[in-house]
Amino acid sequence: MAKQAKTDRQAVIDSIRSQQSKRENRRGLAIVGVCVLVAVLIVGAAAFKPIKDWWDLRAYASDSLGEIGAKASVCQDVTTKTAEGSQDHVEVGTPMTYPDAPPAFGQHWNLWDSMERKLYTTSDRPELGELVHNLEHGYTILWYDETIADDEGQMDVLRGIASKLQGTDNLRDKFKAVPWTSEDGKDFPKGQHVALTHWSLGGVGETDPSKQVGVWQYCSEVSGDALETFMEDYPYMDSPEPNAV
Repeated sequence: MAKQAKTDRQAVIDSIRSQQSKRENRRGLAIVGVCVLVAVLIVGAAAFKPIKDWWDLRAYASDSLGEIGAKASVCQDVTTKTAEGSQDHVEVGTPMTYPDAPPAFGQHWNLWDSMERKLYTTSDRPELGELVHNLEHGYTILWYDETIADDEGQMDVLRGIASKLQGTDNLRDKFKAVPWTSEDGKDFPKGQHVALTHWSLGGVGETDPSKQVGVWQYCSEVSGDALETFMEDYPYMDSPEPNAV
């Protein structure tokens, strides 16, 4: 009887161990399954935005720059102000504040952002001190506020515009679209959510520094039509340092 009892106990123990092993195997498979699902979701999420951006840009493939976005009538008249700060460089990291929203000229860092990148968000935008140096080198900068940043349709328009100005070989495409936030300075004029800026010599070939002006044009929406005209009226050569990329 003792031997039989021992055998029965061993059978129970073996059964319990077998059930525990099965449960652990199922739990392990469940964990693996969850990990695989999470990995698939992460990869899918990473791939989704580039695919969506590519798909959205197809709508602009056959459009010229001037056909993208709103008509120029959504923009106010161009305004100018006497500019200063040419060659007034300070060390990288120096805090920079500007009286205008956004700046079109002024003292700036001794660093500028390269031409390759055309469109930025708040998470990766160059600092103001860099961007003002870009203005000195002939860039047109389109600044957009939080209203535009929160509007996926308007951001699609910006992506479409940026796609037309890609490259570094043609200096006529010196362009950047960057966010303007409440941390940068005061708001744009009421009802205006986009600002175009340029640092002008006062005309291509002008040599009198006193003729330099900052140029602004505010718009209620993103307008490729207005941008195209603005960049034709104020080309990269119409700037204090046009030849630096």
